[in-house]
Amino acid sequence: MIRPKLLLRLIHINWILVIHGLDEIVLNTHLFRPIRFLAIFSPYYWLSRKTDSRGVRIRQALEDLGPIYVKFGQALSTRKDILPEDIADELVKLQDRVPPFSNDVARCIIEKELGMSINEAFAEFDPHPLASASVAQVHAAVLHNGEHVVVKVLRPDIEERIHSDLGLIYELARFAEKFWADARRMHPMEVVAEFEKTTLDELDLVREAANAAKIRRNFEHSSIIYIPEIHWPLTRQKVLVMERIHGIPVGDIDTLKKEGADFKLLAERGVEIFFTQVFRDNFFHADMHPGNIFVELPAKYIAIDFGIVGTLSLSDQHYLAENFLAFFNRDYRKVAQMHVESGWVSSSTRIEEFESAIRSVCEPIFEKPLKDISFGQLLLRLFQTARRFDMHVQPQLVLLQKTLLNIEGLGRQLYPELDLWQTAKPFLEQWFHERMGPKAKINKLLKQFPEFAEHFPEIPSLLYKALDNAAHARQHTKTNNHELALLREQLQSNQRTTVWAILISSLLISAAILLQ
Repeated sequence: MIRPKLLLRLIHINWILVIHGLDEIVLNTHLFRPIRFLAIFSPYYWLSRKTDSRGVRIRQALEDLGPIYVKFGQALSTRKDILPEDIADELVKLQDRVPPFSNDVARCIIEKELGMSINEAFAEFDPHPLASASVAQVHAAVLHNGEHVVVKVLRPDIEERIHSDLGLIYELARFAEKFWADARRMHPMEVVAEFEKTTLDELDLVREAANAAKIRRNFEHSSIIYIPEIHWPLTRQKVLVMERIHGIPVGDIDTLKKEGADFKLLAERGVEIFFTQVFRDNFFHADMHPGNIFVELPAKYIAIDFGIVGTLSLSDQHYLAENFLAFFNRDYRKVAQMHVESGWVSSSTRIEEFESAIRSVCEPIFEKPLKDISFGQLLLRLFQTARRFDMHVQPQLVLLQKTLLNIEGLGRQLYPELDLWQTAKPFLEQWFHERMGPKAKINKLLKQFPEFAEHFPEIPSLLYKALDNAAHARQHTKTNNHELALLREQLQSNQRTTVWAILISSLLISAAILLQ
């Protein structure tokens, strides 16, 4: 039973869709097309705004629905290969052009968080936001020491709206588990729980600042990416102050072309950065839509907004690396075996059959640049294979998969000729050599040697205790074995007595019957 609060939210969502004229999209589906004429009898039909294009109406509806829906639109905005161009172009505006909240509200939040006035905190503060997104907006400012910074401020009452929408998503997940045959394989509740964790983490700007500081250290002195510095004295849970950067938005392809950006190198470096974060650092930026990425000419990235980051367990990291490398080498049998070994598909799966299915999905996309790969067709084939072999969704990998889609979509925009496989393969081979090769094993032993040396004096006493315990265990076992032998003899004796008693009783009963 849906709670009244969630029911009101559903009604509100429906109202927003009608107001923006999106009822026509629903009514044009195969299911509702035969009865779409009935819509003219609804008063809501005449209230809807249909003067704008469908792309504008979809964008405005997502903005009105709230931050979670805006994030959904941001994720879709990078996939111009699966969306109509007019819709994709409008969704791009969700990356940093969501309607801002007022300057007075922003100043009030900043002053409350910092415990001082704007004039005390900053020498200059621009009341007009530089950018405004689903969760926060950003203002330019100058510190009293002359340093130029940006001030990120959370939207007011953002927590309440997100909790409301998360409650609705949980209800939909429970509904799916009850009535959808594929729900067991898709793990909707676990996926939503993972999404909830990353979304709520994004509401703590101190956590985001710490994430940024860590990734900045990971790429210190890097020639391919720059992470701005955090100004910690003025950073709080709802306010983040960091170095102001200057670059060209990565989605502004026309300006990048005009300024002579090296698109091929940018695309290759994007792939390198992704795999470096996932496999070398095991700490990756998981919100890499174009609104968070800038370019310093000719081919250096600048990344911002680290509210959502991801990590992997060592086992998942190892399995993923082996899977990627096996894919790149077209060793589909190994891919099939690893999926079974990791439990991602049932142990009863026939390896040969699964290998054949993987080959049918992957072969058509190899040795092709991104522009020649039909992403929609690829997804369809993957879903069909997953359903056929009961392949379970891994909730802990959903964030990584989302990031990979963002990277691939970004690559399509920057350099459609990019061969994703050949670009990534050398990096993974090098990673495997460094992690799994003989040199890596020796280095691991050398790292463990100080710990071993520290406990070396204790080894004789530990060895004596182990031998003493083993001797006691053997003696205890002998005693137990002797007691078990006596018990077995007693049981056998009791059994023989019981058998004789039954025989004698039977003879006596028989004799009594015959003598009557």
